[in-house]
Amino acid sequence: MKPASFTYHAPTSVDEAVALLAKWGPQDGRILAGGQSLVPIMAFRMAQPAHLIDINGIAELARIEVNDGVLSIGACVRHAAFDTDAVPGTTGALLRKVVRHIAHYPIRTRGTFCGSVAHADPASEWCCAMAALDGIVLLRSHRGVRRLRADEFCQGPMVTALAEDELLVAAELPLLREGIRTGFEEFSRRKGDFAIAMALVAYRLSHGVMVEPRLAIGGAESRPRRVPQAEDALRGRAPGADAFADAGEAAAAVIEPMEDVHNTAAYRRSLVRTLLQRALERAQ
Repeated sequence: MKPASFTYHAPTSVDEAVALLAKWGPQDGRILAGGQSLVPIMAFRMAQPAHLIDINGIAELARIEVNDGVLSIGACVRHAAFDTDAVPGTTGALLRKVVRHIAHYPIRTRGTFCGSVAHADPASEWCCAMAALDGIVLLRSHRGVRRLRADEFCQGPMVTALAEDELLVAAELPLLREGIRTGFEEFSRRKGDFAIAMALVAYRLSHGVMVEPRLAIGGAESRPRRVPQAEDALRGRAPGADAFADAGEAAAAVIEPMEDVHNTAAYRRSLVRTLLQRALERAQ
């Protein structure tokens, strides 16, 4: 099929984009950044926006910046940017681990970090990273700027707190301190498919035991989130098979897995247990 007809807008500044959203957002206006999620569903006419606001001509939205220990990712920064050393230190190393699991290379050269966050697919690797690191989204409208935590922004499968006249201009992640160990694992039936489950972990060693653990899962539930019960299973313990197995069991016990025609809840629960342990082993 072909997309339904729409009016195309190409703003060259954030102010212009916000003004267009104020006017056309309530009339089924949509933002186009990477288009790797929006364009296919338009082709199937699952989405039929009356107005398409293309923000690719706004240079300031294509920047990655680091200020005062915070990584700011503009709305037009592509997935492929994280295949490089554009982001320094431990955070950059973690994002390089994660990005290699996103779809296929051609998609990574066009799709965007913020677009993935705004789409809020439960299987989004970037949504999982935002949840794990307590990321922040910056939402701008004619009313001003809102800053929301990732867990406030993502409300369910493809459901967010983004108002129809708001533009997600950037996502922010805290820079992890040097020495923090990180791991990421996900499972999909074929390379490039949507993940059935994933796990992202980070912890620091102090006097031989794990402190400041961060464990997040994605794909298995209706939205990515940290699992405090699994973090508690690690805190204050030496890294090793027993602690990792306990964390996996704790996560598997408390999650509420989704179920579909291909994957039972029990299967996803088992995947979470295994992937979390594997991610911790990689971090070790």
